[in-house]
Amino acid sequence: MKEPLRPDEARRLIRQILTKGVVSPSDHACREMANDALDLSDCLNVLRAGVVEEAELCKGTWRYRMRTSRIVVVVAFRGEAHLRIVTAWRARP
Repeated sequence: MKEPLRPDEARRLIRQILTKGVVSPSDHACREMANDALDLSDCLNVLRAGVVEEAELCKGTWRYRMRTSRIVVVVAFRGEAHLRIVTAWRARP
């Protein structure tokens, strides 16, 4: 897999991984989700229905921000069948 992916390519791969792959939250993501009273199902819903933004290179890893009007989830691909949730938070008005 060659990164960075365009938003439409990232969305397609995220949906594929949701169906046939592995999605795992980082320890940091778990702490941040708990801080905002979010759980894994909230993040999975964002990954199913959210809008993907342009990839950002952070600490040597391409990261993809997905958002709905209420929640933001940042993910990184660990291969074509593994998606890592890097962090998540509630969007502030």
